[in-house]
Amino acid sequence: MTQPALPIDALLVGPVALLPDGRTRSGICKTPTADALWLSPTGLQGDAQADLRIHGGIEKAVHHYPREHYAGWAAGGQRTELLAHAGAFGENISTTGWNESTVCIGDVVQLGDARVQVSQGRQPCWKLDAHFGRPGMAREMQARGCTGWYYRVLEPGWVQAGAMATRVERPHPEWPLSRLIALLFSRDARFAPEWEQAAALPALAERWRATFRKRVDAGRVEDWEPRLRAPQA
Repeated sequence: MTQPALPIDALLVGPVALLPDGRTRSGICKTPTADALWLSPTGLQGDAQADLRIHGGIEKAVHHYPREHYAGWAAGGQRTELLAHAGAFGENISTTGWNESTVCIGDVVQLGDARVQVSQGRQPCWKLDAHFGRPGMAREMQARGCTGWYYRVLEPGWVQAGAMATRVERPHPEWPLSRLIALLFSRDARFAPEWEQAAALPALAERWRATFRKRVDAGRVEDWEPRLRAPQA
């Protein structure tokens, strides 16, 4: 069982900026702030996303990434200067002590003065490759299942580094994020009964529920290559 409370190690926001490939604009470049920021239903004050069709919105208002994943990435020889501090993966919240195996879909968390709910995991895209300057980063994140997770905002409020993140409700203890992430990123049609169960989870973001419903109807997994492969220049 995960510890029910831990401090926010870093609170991070950033503007839309050009990535190292010289052609891709993204909001993945986040920097830490010591200021208290207002968290609204659409995200943290001062934060931005380049493509609101895919990023941000009420189901992905805040991205939380476990700091303990960094050691594994560094061991693989990835950009050490990026991994020297929180924010390398575009996260807004960095903590140590929670991960995808100990956080469940629908968990309600008191985040400083705001109250949020775990809505989905992350589906990494090719912009992560551009950010690190390394092809295959998004694919590797998907394979590892160390994607972090998103929150929807139930009650707006002020959030600040050093404040506590406290789990206050757990409606779906049988659905840790690691289970959902593995289910989403598997191509095995034998999981069809679990697709149907996941599609019925009320706390799961509608886009993920719709994906699982489509799989049930089609009897197969969709093509996710366009998300992982950078478009041709």
